Formats: sequence, C-alpha cells, structure tokens
Amino acid sequence: MEPEVVRSEMVLPPVLGFKKIQMADKYPKGQSRARHWKHLKQLLQSENNFQSYPPNEPNYLNIESPPSMYPSKKFCDITGFEAPYVDPRTKLRYASPEVFKHIRMLPDEHVQRYLTLRNAAVVLR
Repeated sequence: MEPEVVRSEMVLPPVLGFKKIQMADKYPKGQSRARHWKHLKQLLQSENNFQSYPPNEPNYLNIESPPSMYPSKKFCDITGFEAPYVDPRTKLRYASPEVFKHIRMLPDEHVQRYLTLRNAAVVLR
C-alpha cells in the first residue's frame, strides 16, 4: 500500500447523513413504532365544531355532496386509461390505436361482456 494512505487518518462523523437511520436510534425502547390512524368516530369526537355547520354544507356527518359541474371522465374499456375515442361499430371506448386494433379483433360476445360491465346495453348488429 502507499505510505500516505497508511499514515493518513480519515475522520468520519459518527452518523453519515446518507445512511439510513437505525431503528434503535429512531425509536428508543418503550416507544411505539406503528402509526395510529383515527377512525371516523374518533374524528367526529375530536371535532366539536361540526354542529355549528349549516345542514346543507358537506362535513363529516353528511358526506354527501352535490353532483359535479364538470362532465364525467370516459375511461377505456380495455386498459382503464382515459379514453378520448369511441369505436363506432362496437361502441367500446379506447385510449390508443393498439387498443383499437385489439377491439376490432374481439368476437361479439366479448364486446357484449365489456358493454355490460360498463352498463351500456347496446345490441350489436
């Protein structure tokens, strides 16, 4: 070995910033390691101001909200991605040309199954 390397003493900090923190350092004995989530009932009890809300405003007690003002999104029947296109023959929605090729090769009974999954009762001719 080279003499400079043998003689030099490297001083390193006891904890390196890029290393993972050991569990014993992070959680000393007796502390809980798990994260505790609150249930809806606990959230309601902790929020005492829910009674001051108007009855038609959405809060924890009435989770219902008015329908959206935006149009609903259309999703591809095969992949589940957003589908800007609809096949005029089968009425299936698709996201890309590859999916369109796949749709055109499907037999009619498979197309009907996809349409019933979407609750679109279309009779193919």
